[in-house]
Amino acid sequence: MRSLNTVSSISLAILGLGLSACQNQEQPQSLATAETASAQDVKTISIGFQKSSLNLLVARDEKLFEQQFPHARIEWKEFPAGPQMLEALAVGAVDYGNVGNTPPIFAQAANKDLSYVGYEVYSDDALALIVPPQSPIQKIEALKGKRIALQKGSNAHEFLAKILAKAHLSWTDIQPIWLPPADARAAFDKNSVDAWVVWDPFLSAAELHGQARVITTTGDFDKTYTFYVANLKFIQAHPQANEGVLKALNHADQWIINNQNLALEIYQKNTGLDSAVAKNAFDRRMKPSPIQPLSTEVTQSQQNIADQFQQLGLIPKKITVQPIVWSALTSN
Repeated sequence: MRSLNTVSSISLAILGLGLSACQNQEQPQSLATAETASAQDVKTISIGFQKSSLNLLVARDEKLFEQQFPHARIEWKEFPAGPQMLEALAVGAVDYGNVGNTPPIFAQAANKDLSYVGYEVYSDDALALIVPPQSPIQKIEALKGKRIALQKGSNAHEFLAKILAKAHLSWTDIQPIWLPPADARAAFDKNSVDAWVVWDPFLSAAELHGQARVITTTGDFDKTYTFYVANLKFIQAHPQANEGVLKALNHADQWIINNQNLALEIYQKNTGLDSAVAKNAFDRRMKPSPIQPLSTEVTQSQQNIADQFQQLGLIPKKITVQPIVWSALTSN
């Protein structure tokens, strides 16, 4: 009997050790499963992009979002500028998009739901105020009374506000002509406007093919940012998806650094630009250009723009940016 009890005790001890070992082996698997559950739950991700969004173009061609979300269908939708993209994002037609610093402010002021999920530093030369080659305008103070083309609600809108303030001019001192880039280019070439505020690659095309002359660029002012924004309902349903999106974007940025000739080919192919224009815009891009969650400094920069726009009457009410900024810490 004592022998049986001894055997039973040994058997139970071995069984207990075996169960413990199994539990220890299963625990990391459970954690890994929890971390990937959100990615597996995502069935479709719709991404809005513009011709200037090189990280997104590379991510699309290299299928970097598919690597982060292997069970999801990735959809791509092109837009001429940020305001049009945010209209789509606000109604759920787009889940993520890349825009300049101004469109999210106008969208928030219009009570459209969105969330900032990341930012990228804008190149100093990729946004400028230009004039036709024979224009008598030589400095920003000469803009008084002039017709200036720009996309309403875009980063060009905020940049022109900076230019006017520096020149001690007001919006009533000029005549803004609200046009999307393609229409603005036609007006610019016909000399129907005196100046144009625009970003790459439209800027490079105007310089190289239209002999446009640059009067001032964003590099003459404070640091400028572009933003990755998300549909609020989408990230509330999939709170961990943002981390996968940022990983895909940063993998794209690193891929561009390591494969610059191929990245230029992707840029040219997807935009349909000729090689000279594509290379000019590509060369201006900051390298590296990492995408990060918004810092206090970047959030405050957006708040400063929002406050300025409210004071100028460009948005109807005061808004607070911080509540719609996604944080990796608070989402966990």
